[in-house]
Amino acid sequence: MIFLKLFLTFFEIGLFTIGGGYAMLPLIQEEVIKNGWIAEAELINFIAVSESTPGPFAINIATYIGSIMGSEFGISGGIFGAFCATLGVVLPSFIIILIVAKTYEKFKKNKIIAGAMSGLKPAVIGLIAAAIINVAHTVFFPSGFSVATFTTPTFWVSAVIFAIMTVLALKKVNPIIIISISAVLGITVGYALKLPI
Repeated sequence: MIFLKLFLTFFEIGLFTIGGGYAMLPLIQEEVIKNGWIAEAELINFIAVSESTPGPFAINIATYIGSIMGSEFGISGGIFGAFCATLGVVLPSFIIILIVAKTYEKFKKNKIIAGAMSGLKPAVIGLIAAAIINVAHTVFFPSGFSVATFTTPTFWVSAVIFAIMTVLALKKVNPIIIISISAVLGITVGYALKLPI
């Protein structure tokens, strides 16, 4: 049944992804697309929306996909689907944090634990980098690499907005202001140039 499948899939994502957020993105992409729950282009659009809305990234995506898949069974099915997927992605972290909170003081000076934490840091960075590359590939090179992509207005608008937001981030501007400015710039330029969504 779809509700159990949603719960188990997102439980697996929550259990085997260290670092949360962007580190979850490669596994979310793989599982969601493999199950045929959402198209890759639609997933990319929702990634942008989920980053601009309150709440953790993984919970937003799980809730959204669960509600879409459950809505085949009516409004209550959509709500239950959202609940199953969200519970699945949150439960592993909740259980692990409870265990860590109980045992961390005892093991924090253990060399094996310290080594594991040191090893996990580059893995998380690698997962985040893989997510960025996958999203960039889907957005800018959906049909494969082409030099023509670098001449499109969409590419240059994205590059300029990225550059502005990077400068603002380096100047320690509040992230809420950065997200708001980038949304307003994207909408304004998109409408002015009639760019495809």
